[in-house]
Amino acid sequence: MNKSALVLAAVALASCHRVPSSSGKLSPGTSTAVAAMPAAVTTPAGVKTTSTNFQYLNGKGRVHFKRGTVDQTANFNLRVRRDSAIWLSGSLLGIEGVRALLTTDSVRVVNRLNKTYFTGDYAYLSQLLNVPVSYQQMQAILLGDYQTAPKGAVPIIKNEGDNQVVTYPQAALVLEQLVSKSTGRLQQLKVSEGAVQRSFTAAYSDFQQPTGTELPFAFTTNVVGQQGGTESVAATLSFQKVEVGSGHLDFPFSIPKGFKKETKVKK
Repeated sequence: MNKSALVLAAVALASCHRVPSSSGKLSPGTSTAVAAMPAAVTTPAGVKTTSTNFQYLNGKGRVHFKRGTVDQTANFNLRVRRDSAIWLSGSLLGIEGVRALLTTDSVRVVNRLNKTYFTGDYAYLSQLLNVPVSYQQMQAILLGDYQTAPKGAVPIIKNEGDNQVVTYPQAALVLEQLVSKSTGRLQQLKVSEGAVQRSFTAAYSDFQQPTGTELPFAFTTNVVGQQGGTESVAATLSFQKVEVGSGHLDFPFSIPKGFKKETKVKK
């Protein structure tokens, strides 16, 4: 199983506290049985959005991944503890092939099929996705949340039917977000780096109410990464079940003995 398929399930793509356990397992905790009401966010430019604010998310589904001659479909499990950890497991025919644990400052991936592992920082995901990315951005991409403009940046706002298009610069990048006027939920995110002709687009659809919240959540995310103006990678993340705001979640991660460490990103 190509590890890119699993990692792109996260986008399925600012730090707070770090996961303290070196084993990758979070200490037990309990969130409320029913998630709090969604958080309404108002940007300085007046764009009103509705973002998630539950502490935990537990979901599963299928991801279809395509890059060059590689065309794969796999099952995935996703667990998120807000501002702390993102845990992903991908399997084919019931056998786990890849597991990943993202914290606010680290990326760890184990490929059981190739008996290899990777430990490092977000330069790894930045190369996979073709644009610079952080933990907070990956979390926002996975949850379909609007990303606020950095201090000093003035968003440009356009109305397009039932949506608002919000565009602003962020370092060498340009972020363009399509937000529903009626629900405040993000419909599409495009991140571009014009100097090197790289871009990443995530489109959200099939909005449903997961168990534990009344907030519409995108059960389908289509991801496209482009390099040099041509499509280089594409993935469709389809949730079959999503639960939020109940119980506690473990994030197990370990590196088996004998696995070889990778020092370069292999897409």
